[in-house]
Amino acid sequence: MRDPKLPKPPPAARRGAPTLAEKLRRHSPWLLLLWFVLSVYLFLSAAPPAASPLRLTFLPKPRALSATTASKPTTRPPVGIYVYDLPSRFNRDWAAADPRCARHLFAAEVALHEALLSYSPARADRPEDADLFFVPVYVSCNFSTPNGFPSLSHARGLLADAVDLVRRDMPYWNRSAGADHVFVASHDFGACFHPMEDVAIQDGIPEFLKRSILLQTFGVHGPHVCQEAEHVVIPPHVPPEVALELPEPEKAHRDIFAFFRGKMEVHPKNISGHFYGKKVRTELLRRYGHNSKFYLKRKRYNDYRSEMARSIFCLCPLGWAPWSPRLVESVLLGCVPVIIADNIRLPFPSALRWPDISLQVAEKDIASLETVLDHVVATNLTVIQKNLWDPMKRKALVFNRPLEEGDATWQVLRELEVLLDQSERMSYVGSLRR
Repeated sequence: MRDPKLPKPPPAARRGAPTLAEKLRRHSPWLLLLWFVLSVYLFLSAAPPAASPLRLTFLPKPRALSATTASKPTTRPPVGIYVYDLPSRFNRDWAAADPRCARHLFAAEVALHEALLSYSPARADRPEDADLFFVPVYVSCNFSTPNGFPSLSHARGLLADAVDLVRRDMPYWNRSAGADHVFVASHDFGACFHPMEDVAIQDGIPEFLKRSILLQTFGVHGPHVCQEAEHVVIPPHVPPEVALELPEPEKAHRDIFAFFRGKMEVHPKNISGHFYGKKVRTELLRRYGHNSKFYLKRKRYNDYRSEMARSIFCLCPLGWAPWSPRLVESVLLGCVPVIIADNIRLPFPSALRWPDISLQVAEKDIASLETVLDHVVATNLTVIQKNLWDPMKRKALVFNRPLEEGDATWQVLRELEVLLDQSERMSYVGSLRR
């Protein structure tokens, strides 16, 4: 007899209708087919597109990204670059006209070109096999100014002519609008092509370069008009033999506490109305010019590197731009760089741990500089020097010709590989969102 407290079964159950499990078993072949079709659809829709809509749109060769550091280089070529063979008026004629073209602080444009030509594992002989395209234009070799410094007045026109030539005669620029093309802009404010920051900001980067990749010495943390293109921060050029001219850093006799030789204006506001180096150098001279621990000199001296090699600390204050070749020279000569340039971005941070081999002092803290240096001497100077004197650290900042594993050109190739890998991942994510 039925328990009166239990609910009555539904009518369908009383009539003997099939249960849910029986219905699923009856239609299982169709459900399996539907599941298979849906899986294929989802797999195909998630695949990355053949061409990316983002910055680096032409990535023909699949690569496995390989990380490296200055102390552990790898023998595998990092990225394939096709080097355009431009008419000599864009490069070789400038180098032949003046030997300074290949040796001065902006000469990375020459060194990188020659290193890439000499290093066959990184160079793509056929453009169809390339990851990137290098456009070799020497815009820093016009030494026509009265003071002998390179003139940049022709830079935009020369580069525009080169881009017009590449765009007209080769198909690779047009398919990506230049996004996979690489240029060197080793000047004060990169591709803004002017030594005065306010003018550089007003002029900006030429429109035809804004989608390309720039190798530039200028870099700061935060937004700046002169780094509004994809870029890699590179070191200023210092001739590689500098590291070989003097005793090895660990064997040098260092009898100078803190060294600086260079432009230090007593009245920093020059004829153009600009304050040179934000008055930092003037403040250094005012506060420490008569301090026997500080070796500060305003006059030029051709053998100034021998003075750096005798120094414990080498001051690297900003000039017109945040960077200077003193940074590289200090590392090569084993003198601890003291960087006084707010917000500066330093080259190759993945290969060089700058906090381990240098000091950074804020521009506003010039008054406490001696105290800071004394504290370092009393605490961790030997640790910093040990890190700094690692030969691979020096090598990472030098543009050798031909390229050597672990040197500055090698580090540039690694940074470019990282950019390509990031672009590929962003492109894949973008394809999923469409």
